[in-house]
Amino acid sequence: MPSTSLRAGAAALAALTALSSLSACRDSRSGSGADGGSGGTVKIMVGGIDKVIYLPAKLTEQLGYFKEQGLDVQLLTEPAGAQAENVLIAGDVQGVVGFYDHAIHLQTKGKCVQSVVQMADVPGEAEMVTASKAGSLTSPAGFKGKKLGVTSPGSSTDFITRALAVRNGVKTSDYTTVKAGAGQTFISTMENGGIDAGMTTDPTIAKLVSTGKGKVMVEMRTEDGTRQALGGLYPSSSLYMDCAYVKSHGETVQKLANAFVKTLGWIKQHKPAEIAAKMPKDYAGGDPALYEKAVGDSISMFNGDGVMKPDAAENVLKVLAQFSPEVAEKKGEIDLAETYTTHFVINAKQG
Repeated sequence: MPSTSLRAGAAALAALTALSSLSACRDSRSGSGADGGSGGTVKIMVGGIDKVIYLPAKLTEQLGYFKEQGLDVQLLTEPAGAQAENVLIAGDVQGVVGFYDHAIHLQTKGKCVQSVVQMADVPGEAEMVTASKAGSLTSPAGFKGKKLGVTSPGSSTDFITRALAVRNGVKTSDYTTVKAGAGQTFISTMENGGIDAGMTTDPTIAKLVSTGKGKVMVEMRTEDGTRQALGGLYPSSSLYMDCAYVKSHGETVQKLANAFVKTLGWIKQHKPAEIAAKMPKDYAGGDPALYEKAVGDSISMFNGDGVMKPDAAENVLKVLAQFSPEVAEKKGEIDLAETYTTHFVINAKQG
């Protein structure tokens, strides 16, 4: 039987280990600076860093705007927004560049995250149909019995696929959801017959169209297409952060907003070729001309100022409530004011 001194030593070691773990978690949530208010590394997870819909994240780094603000930003990447969201909730990163709709969905689970820079007013996505099915599958009304690709369950591609189905009279249980990923994984899944159609973004859209392997069924890279598909605007790409972090690290959040808003303005002032040229060469996948086209096809999605439109946020809530039992049940309790703020981007514009 262990002696009293050994038991006491073991208890002390356990307490020290627990304290160290708690400190590590707090450090992760607040950045590595002494107080996290400014300085230190800010980790931002991007839901697919080479996707055109999230182009402002890497472009801001490429233009040197993070450093200009005195920020040490580390951009990380996960292939799907749902995975990026989980990393934020775990406290492993301070922010996510992903879809705004996660902020609403998470509030139904008692979590508070807030869009501090709203980069786009439309999804920047398209429902693609494989070329062999394009003649028979012409709209979401034909989803019943089909295999539909999304980046992952719980991702925004999954949310919008479900929305399209319900809005066209198809139950979400009437089709099969397939985790198809993005990029070449998505293309291969479509080529191999793993999906009949699927939701994806550029440059994957451009590759499918240019090779004749897929066709655009539902266009949501434009305002007109989005309004037609979802009944209004659907704000997507954003920098969202834990609400507690936003409140306690206002200086850092403001600097991030300054950098992103400057990038959004830069995008509006430059041509697709100039924008594509600023991105890492490997993002082009060996075909610079096709990548430039992909940027040109999607670039109008970015709003130029980072400001959320209140009626657009309302439409996201309305759309989510149409297919999500969690959102529908708590729709009247959801506080949209907690899901986004325009404070930092307005200050950035005035600065």
